[in-house]
Amino acid sequence: MTNQTGEIRIYVACLAAYNSGTLHGAWIDAQQEAEEINNAIRDMLKASPVEDAEEFSIHDYEGFEGAPIQEYSGIDEVAELAAFIAEHGALGGGLINYLNDLESARDALEDQYRGCYDSVEDFAEELTSETTEIPENLIYYIDYEKLARDLEINDVFTIETGHSEVHVFWNC
Repeated sequence: MTNQTGEIRIYVACLAAYNSGTLHGAWIDAQQEAEEINNAIRDMLKASPVEDAEEFSIHDYEGFEGAPIQEYSGIDEVAELAAFIAEHGALGGGLINYLNDLESARDALEDQYRGCYDSVEDFAEELTSETTEIPENLIYYIDYEKLARDLEINDVFTIETGHSEVHVFWNC
């Protein structure tokens, strides 16, 4: 799965300029190594209208697919988030937003991911057919909508990335 929104980037502002009433900053591609991002920040600070500017903060960001970036997020963290989202797109951003942690999102994809379905009801139907032999005369009496609701309450969580695009994960 790849990032569908295009560029993943951050807007980094010079705090010395900001505190003196001048807006100075730069949009920086976050899909590069942390060292390269830090070099771009140093270049932005060197070009600041305030001499010897050293401090910066992240004032905006784009392409992180719902994953939050804080004003003082570490650049290593930003680079890792951008790489994860570039690889997994909206699903990656949704997982980070839901689980609040990059490592948890990685673990969920590796250990808990069940697949992508049109709906949770479709997942419930597939799970039932894989795990239970249902007599032919009872198939039409199973309420997959209620089964799906119960699964979401107790056993799974979902990330919806589009219309008829529901990613299902086991709760651990």
